[in-house]
Amino acid sequence: MPSKSAVRRPTPHVLLTGFEPFGDETSNPSWEAVRALDGMRIAGHRVVGRCLPVEFGTSLTRLRAAIREAKPVLVLCVGQAGGRAQLSLERIGINIDDARIADNAGAQPVDEPIVAGGPAAYFSTLPLKAMLRDLRAAGVPAEVSQTAGTYVCNHVLYGLMHALRRTPRVRGGFVHIPFAPDQAARHPGAPSLPVEVVVQGLRVMLRSALTTNTDIRLAAGATH
Repeated sequence: MPSKSAVRRPTPHVLLTGFEPFGDETSNPSWEAVRALDGMRIAGHRVVGRCLPVEFGTSLTRLRAAIREAKPVLVLCVGQAGGRAQLSLERIGINIDDARIADNAGAQPVDEPIVAGGPAAYFSTLPLKAMLRDLRAAGVPAEVSQTAGTYVCNHVLYGLMHALRRTPRVRGGFVHIPFAPDQAARHPGAPSLPVEVVVQGLRVMLRSALTTNTDIRLAAGATH
């Protein structure tokens, strides 16, 4: 019979999600970057990558199923915000769906709560300032964002934090990424970031989040 010291404990998991393409795009670098990290080990944790549909409601059903399956200690959802120039670490998700365009299932909710009777907002529980510091030290352009919009990305951030509200040991959050260069070429003047840089940034973010228990104080607010 093996000794207690010889018994291997299961490797803890990190759940990392991206999105399928939406709008007029044929690809989504959020999923390309997540897929590149699927199965990797970061800070002693195994990354479990999943692709979410760009659909109100269904995206949260898939996310909750992935959380039950992976049993992660940390969840980081990744989405794309064309027009942004940096990795945007989202601070807050608000309880509203207000879609400028229809989702991939044709739904276009306007001024509808994500969770009826739920809190007005949830804050990310990731150490955003430490992650920002480490991203900048690695040469990856990054910022703390004060709004995740009102489309499916905000829907997922709010829904994620609502799902984790009774499991404080599991931390969660959301990051927006810019267009990939091939996408930006179809949107004159739009900034871009290579998928390889996004992958590097996600690795830095996960390592920072997994090794930081208490966030640092660092000015990263907005003036407008």
